Amino acid sequence: MTTVTISPKYQVVIPKRIRERLGLKPGQKIQVIEYNGRVVLVPVRPVREMRGFLSGIDTTVPREGDRV
Repeated sequence: MTTVTISPKYQVVIPKRIRERLGLKPGQKIQVIEYNGRVVLVPVRPVREMRGFLSGIDTTVPREGDRV
C-alpha cells in the first residue's frame, strides 16, 4: 500500500507505479466518488476505448414462456 500526502491546496500526486498500471495520462479526467467513508478515483474512459470490454459475458437470460 502506498501513502500520499494532501498538499495545502488539497492536491495529491498519484504514484508513478499506479499511473503506469492504469495507463493514466496528464489531463485525463477522473471521477471522484465518496463511498463508505472512502475517496475512490475512477478514470473516465472514452466510449470508443470501452468497446469489447464485456466480451465473453454470458448474455443468456431466463425468460418466461410468453416473452420469447
